[in-house]
Amino acid sequence: MPGAKPGMTPLMSISPDLALILPLLLRMAVTAAFVVTASIITERSGPLVGALVATLPVYTGPVYVFLALDHDDAFIAASALAALPINAVIIAFGMIYALMAQRHGALASFGAAIVAWLVLTSMAHAMTWSLAGGLAVNALVCAVCLPLAQRYRKVVMPPIRRRWYDIPLRAVLVASLVALVVSLSNYVGPAVTGILAVFPIVSSSLMLILHPRIGGRATGAVLANGLWGMVGFGLGLMTLHLGALHLGSAMGLVLALIVCVGWNLGLWAFARRGLTR
Repeated sequence: MPGAKPGMTPLMSISPDLALILPLLLRMAVTAAFVVTASIITERSGPLVGALVATLPVYTGPVYVFLALDHDDAFIAASALAALPINAVIIAFGMIYALMAQRHGALASFGAAIVAWLVLTSMAHAMTWSLAGGLAVNALVCAVCLPLAQRYRKVVMPPIRRRWYDIPLRAVLVASLVALVVSLSNYVGPAVTGILAVFPIVSSSLMLILHPRIGGRATGAVLANGLWGMVGFGLGLMTLHLGALHLGSAMGLVLALIVCVGWNLGLWAFARRGLTR
């Protein structure tokens, strides 16, 4: 190659800027693929199965894997701890949307939910959290929201007509957020990184895309069913925090994934058992 040093292969002659950009682009593409696949499954599987798929760590999981490649165990543990009270905020976010969606359009329902997320997240970020405090606030929010959500869970999903821009739009949104989280993590610290790592990007895309097509009640049912999945997601964050502290980030991530998947499989089995009866 012109300008390359003797004995240097084309791969070795990649510019430093490109060498930094390529791994980031790969991370963006991988995470976007996970989220888009999960959202398509959600659309085709009905409120219950769709919600359980949507509440798996299809966005947060890959993000934390990439963060673990760049940061030490203490950073990952602190980030997961900071994300734990935000999980309670996300549960409130989903409940507010489900309530609003019964009578209002997509923009009003999503707008109310995202404003609540911003306000509650700011309040949570201003506080110093222990593991016990994070678990306590999740338990309190669940005690209020889960009973309220019961009445909105069972709705027949109408057929969904997908438009050409759905998948590209979701991919761009997710990829952009991944780039933001990974790039800012070196500057904003573990607390803000934890908040960004659990931003409800899957739920938000479902709200904005499904609501105009299948109506607020059906979309609200997906979010209402998803609240139970967020309980397992919170347990996964707790597991990641403890695992990263005592066993290392890699083992913490594996154990957290097992907890999240196991919880949602348990919810699915319980629901199937109830239908059989």
